Amino acid sequence: MKSLGLLSFGHWTASPQSQTRSAADALLQSIDLAVAAEALGVDGAYFRVHHFARQLGSPFPLLAAIGAKTSRIEIGTAVIDMRYENPLYMAENAGAADLIAGGRLQLGISRGSPEQVIDGWRYFGYQPPDGQSDADMARRHAEVLLDVLRGEGFAQPNPKPMFQNPPGLLRVEPHSEGLRERIWWGASSNATAIWAAKLGMNLQSSTLKDDENGRPFHVQQAEQIRAYRDAWTAAGHARTPRISVSRSIIALVDDRDRAWFGRGGSEHDSIGFIDEKTRAIFGRSYAAEPDVLIEDLAKDEAIAEADTLLVTVPSQLGVAYNVHLLESLLRYVAPALGWR
Repeated sequence: MKSLGLLSFGHWTASPQSQTRSAADALLQSIDLAVAAEALGVDGAYFRVHHFARQLGSPFPLLAAIGAKTSRIEIGTAVIDMRYENPLYMAENAGAADLIAGGRLQLGISRGSPEQVIDGWRYFGYQPPDGQSDADMARRHAEVLLDVLRGEGFAQPNPKPMFQNPPGLLRVEPHSEGLRERIWWGASSNATAIWAAKLGMNLQSSTLKDDENGRPFHVQQAEQIRAYRDAWTAAGHARTPRISVSRSIIALVDDRDRAWFGRGGSEHDSIGFIDEKTRAIFGRSYAAEPDVLIEDLAKDEAIAEADTLLVTVPSQLGVAYNVHLLESLLRYVAPALGWR
C-alpha cells in the first residue's frame, strides 16, 4: 500500500485555452479538486507555493478552507520556501489550519528554488546574516519553526497583561499537538536529506535533485532515500519517518488523454542548472497506456523506496479532467503495482 496524493502548482492564466483564468479560479478549483479527490479515495491534496507568480502563493487560507470542507484527506504543501517565511507567524497560521482540519496538515518546507524575482525574499524583509547564504537562512528559519512547534513556552509575559495568562513563559498560539511530527523537508541533495533526518523531519523528494553521480534520476533519488533512512536510524528517533516522491503520471485511457499527453518527448531524464553552481537532474514524466505505465513504474527504484507518491496534476485543464486523471490512476494502474 502507498499513500497517493495529488500535487498542484495552481497555475492560472487568462488564456482562452485555460480552464483556470484567475487567482480566484485557482483557489476555488483547488478546494473543489481536494473535495472530489477525497470522494475518490485519494489520500492527500498537496500544493506547491511560489511567489511573484500566477500560481498558488500564501498557502494557509487555502489549506484551512480545504480542511473545513473535507474530513479525511491529508492536506499539505510541497513545498513552502522558508527563505520567505517568518517562522513564528507561520507557526500561528499552521496551528490554526491544522486545528480546523482536525490534525490532517502535512507541511512540506524547503530552502526553495529559483523564483520569478531575483532574491525575492528581500522584498519580504529577509536578508541572510553576514557570511551566510539564502540557503543557510532558510534552514535557520526551519529550525526556529521546529522549535516553536514543540509547544514549549519561551516568551516573557507582560507583568500587567490585558488578559489573564497561564503561569510561566508563553508559547505561540494556537498550538496544534502533533504538528511538529508532520513537517517534511524538500531535499535536493543527499546532504540536506541527512540534515532533515537528524532534525526529525519527514522527507519530500521531487522530480529534480542535485546530480551527484551521473546515474539515472530514480537511482540517485533512491540512494538519497536510503541515506536519509540511515541517518534517521542513527539519530535514534522513536517513530518511523514518512518519505514522499513526486511524479508526473498520466494514464492514456481515452482520446482526450492521447490528444493532450500522448505525443511523448519526456520519457527520459534531463540535465539543467537550478543556480550558477548546482547541476541538477530532472526526472522523466510518465504518459502511456496503463499496461505500459505499470511496467515502467515498476522499474522506478525511488517510488519503490517511498511510502507516499505525489502525482502532479495539470491544473489549467480544470477540476473535472483532473478528477478523471486521478480516477484512471486509481482504477487502472495502482492496483497492479500493489499501491491499492
